[in-house]
Amino acid sequence: MKKVLGIMLMMLPLAAFGQSAFNGTWKIDLNKLQMDPKPQVYELKDGMFTCSTCTPKYSIKADGTDQPVTGDPYADSISVSVLNPNTIELVGKKDGKTTFKSTDEVSADGRTVTRKYEGHPEGSDQAVMATGLYSRVGAPVAGGHAISGSWKVDKWESVSDNALTFTYTASGNGLNFQASTGENYSAKFDGKDYPFHGDPGTTSVVLKKIDDHTFEETYKRNGEVTGTSRMTISPDGRSISLVSQDVRRGTTDHMVAEKTNKGEAMADK
Repeated sequence: MKKVLGIMLMMLPLAAFGQSAFNGTWKIDLNKLQMDPKPQVYELKDGMFTCSTCTPKYSIKADGTDQPVTGDPYADSISVSVLNPNTIELVGKKDGKTTFKSTDEVSADGRTVTRKYEGHPEGSDQAVMATGLYSRVGAPVAGGHAISGSWKVDKWESVSDNALTFTYTASGNGLNFQASTGENYSAKFDGKDYPFHGDPGTTSVVLKKIDDHTFEETYKRNGEVTGTSRMTISPDGRSISLVSQDVRRGTTDHMVAEKTNKGEAMADK
């Protein structure tokens, strides 16, 4: 997907790159989503719940009460409730306000999990709703709740539109970004840090032009790199391929976003 530019392409202004390629509103196609197979690892046993692959890792009482956690930009407390031998509910809060709720139900045969997720983004009053399907990797934990073990995501069966759509607008030697969940930035292709708003896990972003059809976002939190996304636009200007890396977990996801305003795609060609 990488493209080596000739001298003439290297001389094209970056403003033209932004306006001709990435301007518009885009929506991620769930059918083309490829999630990293690295599993999440949980253990619920003897009244304690541990997530050893969470960032940061935590181990708390599973008694339905708010338990303090540290180092998580999205929650300062998490409660774990055992609803039945196959189902648990996690609720994250920050400053007393619910930021997410997740209900995980293990199938009767113990091989799959259905996750129903409700998120409350910092920059939006509208909740994010999603349903994901996971499959077990390896054996369950002896003597533990059914959720105990390793799970890899197979697919997200449904996700509310507000979590899938975003807009890019060219602005001089850079781009403005606006997500439907409120996250936004205005940055230039100059390798400098620019403020990222609406996401407590990301405080700044750096833009880098790779070639005439590709650029990269580097996300930071308080100066530390947390992830990257590389965007490559298709030749017809109607879709973007995204390669998203989570530096903390060591995972890479692949996505495709389709242009929702097709008329712009034709006009940009």
